[in-house]
Order: sequence, then C-alpha cells, then structure tokens
Amino acid sequence: MQEEVDQKTIALSIKATKLTAEVLQAAIRKYLAARQKGKTKLHHGEQSLRQLKKDGSALSNIEITDANIGLFKPCAKKYKIDFNLRKDRTTHPPRYIVIFKAKEADNLEQAFREFTAMKLKREERPSIRQSLAALKEKAAARTTQRAKDKIKERGLSL
Repeated sequence: MQEEVDQKTIALSIKATKLTAEVLQAAIRKYLAARQKGKTKLHHGEQSLRQLKKDGSALSNIEITDANIGLFKPCAKKYKIDFNLRKDRTTHPPRYIVIFKAKEADNLEQAFREFTAMKLKREERPSIRQSLAALKEKAAARTTQRAKDKIKERGLSL
C-alpha cells in the first residue's frame, strides 16, 4: 500500500522536433498550472449564502437574539463551521439568524456552548473603568483626610 502512494507516474504527450530539457520543463509547468487551476479552494468560516449552497448539502438555521455576535465568530472559526449571518431588522431589538450546513450541527452545538461560556465569563468580570473610578474616589478621600490630619497636627503643635 505504501509503495502505491509513494510511486505515482504521470504521462505527458509532447509534440516536438527535438526534445530538450527546456521543452520538458515547459510541459511540466503547464501540467502543474492546469492541475492547480482545477482545484477549487474550500471556504471555511463566514460565507455568502451562495457559497453555502454550492455543495448541495442541507442548510439549517438558528436564531440569536443577542447583538454580541463578535464572540461567536472566533468560536465558529475554531470548530471550522461554515455559516452565514443574517440580521433581521424587522424586530426591535434586531435579532440575528445563523445559517449553517446541517451536517455540522454537532460542531455548531459545541461552538455555541463555548460562545455562551465566554459570554458569561465576560459578564462576570468586573469592569476596569468602574474599579478604576472606585479607586480614584478612594484615593481622593484619602488625600483629603490626610490634608485634614495635617492641619489638625499643625494646630496642636503651636
């Protein structure tokens, strides 16, 4: 089996009066270019609806009400999910519809679990701006208290 994989032959037919290395090299280049042209690049991740329908597999969709879809895209990329994101503007707040290939339902479920875990983790974290504002207030209160203490000390020492 391994020998079959390692040893492959290519048959080229060239019409030439004199077969030189340059002619053979040009023929192999044309063959490789035609071979590369024949391969289509597979798209992964966010795609247009036309690209999703291209291979003929069944499509499914899920409705997302949260507008924070930016966290979902890295998760979908990690699990190599081909999806299309549509925004439904008829409702307020707008909701999002994720259209994906039906055969990737298990991968999508795992990606959504990770997405919700990331979102909950982000919501539980304290805001840096709020904690910074609280620390500023605390420092300001401490400096005013120190200034009052210094004034009292000066008044007692006289």
